[in-house]
Amino acid sequence: MTPPAVEARSLSRSFGARAALTGVSFSVARGEIFALLGPNGGGKTTLFRILATLLPPGAGSFSIDGLDAGKEPRAVRKRLGVVFQAPSLDKKLTVTENLALQGALYGLSGAPRDARIGELLETFHLQDRALDLVETLSGGLARRVEIAKALLHAPPVLLLDEPSTGLDPGARRDLVGLLGSLALGGTAVLLTTHLFEEAEAAHRIGILDRGRLLALDTPAALKATLGGDVVAVEAKDENGAPALAASIASRFGAEAGRITVVGPTVRVELPAAHTFVPRLVEAFPGAFKSVTLGAPSLEDVFIARTGRRFREADAAESAP
Repeated sequence: MTPPAVEARSLSRSFGARAALTGVSFSVARGEIFALLGPNGGGKTTLFRILATLLPPGAGSFSIDGLDAGKEPRAVRKRLGVVFQAPSLDKKLTVTENLALQGALYGLSGAPRDARIGELLETFHLQDRALDLVETLSGGLARRVEIAKALLHAPPVLLLDEPSTGLDPGARRDLVGLLGSLALGGTAVLLTTHLFEEAEAAHRIGILDRGRLLALDTPAALKATLGGDVVAVEAKDENGAPALAASIASRFGAEAGRITVVGPTVRVELPAAHTFVPRLVEAFPGAFKSVTLGAPSLEDVFIARTGRRFREADAAESAP
């Protein structure tokens, strides 16, 4: 049986008294795009650094391409392509010179190295920029060079930490298409992100918050766990959401589906919610500041798992 390209087994890591990761387990298959989605400070970068062999786990283990990282770290590194959140290109070198320097680090030289560089320049549509200094490139083009550099030694696994940081929407779309092409070619792609649209493009998503893996499945399956559409009701009284939620539950009972309170908003999850909205408004005239209806999103999944909005978690984890 072919082993997973990446397999994490109960990975944990603490920094002093703070647990950054707790018992995280998952696997990534060859040709799969796997996104670790979570707020800043939720454990994504710690997990990324462990998988990139830059940080040892406090407990647990992981393997890359079937090799145990704890026993064969050098062999594991040869099977990894790593793209960090911060740029790692030399801006004063050309695109080709950056790739050649990476090749030298992996012992590539001469005709084989040049052939591989030419192949990657074509794959990433960089032929016409091959002799341009990196400092003249746009953010999207520079990101392509970063990924090409990580793939120069043809690793089976590509790790990317917040790959679309600093990119405009068009460049983000190009990046998603590029990662899809790599996956079709058999590369296992694992990326960390706090952007829902980036995670939506993955084959599977692991939602990571406060160091714990809260959910793991395809985007569609995760959203299907909510069991229907989402009605978001903002109470007229800023502090009145708990009382309003209790009133809705009392008035409609089980018909109201799942009710949760997030800040000033009451969220109601139920099938055929479009038929419920008119009756809700009629039952509580003047009690709402706004009522919105939508299909479940990945943020709704995060709220259902944590009881807080993603941006609130992001702000809380980023606070000093």
